[in-house]
Amino acid sequence: MEKLTFYAVSAPEKLDRIGAYLAERLSRDVVRHRYGYVLIAMEALDQLLMACHSQSIKPFVESFLHMVAKLLESGEPKLQVLGTNSFVKFANIEEDTPSYHRRYDFFVSRFSAMCHSCDHDPETQTEIRIAGIRGIQGVVRKTVNDELRATIWEPQHMDKIVPSLLFNMQKIEDVDSRIGPPSSPTGGEKEENPALLAENCFRELLGRATYGNMNNAVRPVFAHLDHHRLWDPNEFAVSCFKIIMYSIQAQYSHHVIQEILGHLDVRKRDSPRVRAGIIQVLLEAVAIAAKGSIGPTVLEVFNTLLKHLRISVDFELGDRRSSAGSGTFSTSSKESDERIVQNAIIQTIGEYWQ
Repeated sequence: MEKLTFYAVSAPEKLDRIGAYLAERLSRDVVRHRYGYVLIAMEALDQLLMACHSQSIKPFVESFLHMVAKLLESGEPKLQVLGTNSFVKFANIEEDTPSYHRRYDFFVSRFSAMCHSCDHDPETQTEIRIAGIRGIQGVVRKTVNDELRATIWEPQHMDKIVPSLLFNMQKIEDVDSRIGPPSSPTGGEKEENPALLAENCFRELLGRATYGNMNNAVRPVFAHLDHHRLWDPNEFAVSCFKIIMYSIQAQYSHHVIQEILGHLDVRKRDSPRVRAGIIQVLLEAVAIAAKGSIGPTVLEVFNTLLKHLRISVDFELGDRRSSAGSGTFSTSSKESDERIVQNAIIQTIGEYWQ
């Protein structure tokens, strides 16, 4: 390995041929299940990448990423973890010049799929999910700081990355005990617990979001909460938006509030408890962002909340009329649920007024 590294450093123009040869050998060994040789080849690729990254290594990187993709496609968990570890090392390397043609669509899709692993062995399942989260973290770190940053924020990528992280974050047993500004779990805890690692990655992703791509990162959260019916009860939804509000840059808080208001309009015909769950999420977001919210945002919040208060009252009156028409005068559960919506709206307005 020392001789190979010395040769590669001394003759960097040979790197692409070295990478192609190692990739060919590794592909053959993967097919033949000769995993010992696979480990040796990946170790060689990793060491060459670390030793030669300061030079022009683009052709070599193509061979390297091709082999990582081969490992991730295999059905062997150990090879998937091996490929992820190599990709993470690569993601931490700062290349001298950007590579405009390189795309990470496959890696986003594959790492997201690994985050949802349902392997029958719990330990293997956890190991693959952790690898998937670390892979997503690597893709984010590799792309957001260079000219490729626009691609990772595209909706087709965010629609895979964000739900994958939220899926693992749902495994947190005691949500309320860790809500607030970023906590400081030990490195070992982050690596062993998919929920903690996913939350850390989610915070990092949101912290890197800018004005132009903030909405692309937040909208998949609504889709996930809708799909899994997490507005009633809404403990997880509240925890998600607290994390969002504490992680994003303060000047973008109004973006999140506007998205919540927009989603409340979309779900205005849903059950009272679902609407109340969304309003309670809005209340928590407003409580965090209230000091920095000025101008049109405040007016928009008031107008939207008053509109939904009127809608809720109309629903309640309509329910009363139908009860009276049928000769039943007892307070229905739907009517009492509308009172929950109205109280949540009034409480949110009061929070903003303070």
